[in-house]
Amino acid sequence: MNPPTSASSRNDPAATRPVEQARLAQLAQQIPAWGAELGFGAVGIGDIDTAEAMPHLQAWLDAGRHGDMDYMARHRHLRADPRLLLPRAARVISARLDYRPRRDRCDWVEHETARLAQPEQAVISIYARGRDYHKVLRQRLRQLAARVAQAIGPYGYRVCTDSAPLLEVELARKAGLGWRGKHTLLLSQQAGSMFFLGEILTDLPLPADVPPDAPGAEHCGSCTRCIDVCPTQAIVAPYQLDARRCISYLTIEHRGSIPVALRPLMGNRVYGCDDCQLACPWNKFARVSRLPDFDVRHGLDAATLVELFAWSPEDFEARHAGSAIRRIGHERWLRNLAVALGNAPGTPAVLAALWARADHPSPLVREHVQWALAQHGSGTDAAVPATPVSLHLKAD
Repeated sequence: MNPPTSASSRNDPAATRPVEQARLAQLAQQIPAWGAELGFGAVGIGDIDTAEAMPHLQAWLDAGRHGDMDYMARHRHLRADPRLLLPRAARVISARLDYRPRRDRCDWVEHETARLAQPEQAVISIYARGRDYHKVLRQRLRQLAARVAQAIGPYGYRVCTDSAPLLEVELARKAGLGWRGKHTLLLSQQAGSMFFLGEILTDLPLPADVPPDAPGAEHCGSCTRCIDVCPTQAIVAPYQLDARRCISYLTIEHRGSIPVALRPLMGNRVYGCDDCQLACPWNKFARVSRLPDFDVRHGLDAATLVELFAWSPEDFEARHAGSAIRRIGHERWLRNLAVALGNAPGTPAVLAALWARADHPSPLVREHVQWALAQHGSGTDAAVPATPVSLHLKAD
């Protein structure tokens, strides 16, 4: 015979028999240790109620700040209720995977900042210099889910990376992994923000960790360094990002012509942007990865713009095999590099590289090469369209 239940416990999927609670409580203590064995920096357990965050998402979508990312609006109902992804979902196991390369420098912030001031250098976001994190994260989350099954038997779960329609920062916050910074990324007192997030949705009613909701738990204080440093002023207010101005969006998600007004502001950033993270004081605690997967490949931490612009489609496919960069394709790779070459000094090598692509078969590449040549007082007869900063081409 089951003990009496209160009205609140009847509505709480975590209200179970005492013997089950004891077993689940033990499991909840073991899961972070198993995660650490797999290379995760932290693992937390939280409830899946995202109601508090949904009005902010809706306001962001209504303002059009998602740009071409139509899937954000199309899947908003899935983000509102993770049970649409996993029926009977009761908890989320949220995991943090640090990605700074194992052999990263002690003065990495100063080094990365200095490279931004070397216009002939090609700056690629730190997270993208190694293997595709989706594959690494998904594999290790599956191993963690299997370890849970070994301990408790078959159960319902779904492994998710950022390709799944979840409010992962909100879920990680509720699982006690940190707080949302003013740049909208998750911040941790122990690890800054240089990490990936992944989730295991589960129907196990595990005891939830306590999120840092107490007054003063969001430790940004009056700091606005991330807002002040953003090259394109994409962080329009604390906790509000306009993706249409964000260099990460423009170089990765955006499929069309980069607005002309934003091109000079992009500098030598050709895939992603780490500026807001480099400026964040909490990243003095950012940790190096324990995994070889995020070690730098093909010299992407020291490559020049001219060198990368010379890559053929075959070079691009071969050298970015297994990399997150591969998803943008060679055409957008050249588009991004052309903008950076337009911002670089007009050396003979830079001009020769641009002229070599002036007749590229892609109209998108040609247009950005023409703009770059015009920046150096050279160019073809074709006009560069003055795309207003407020306009963005729709995704294909």
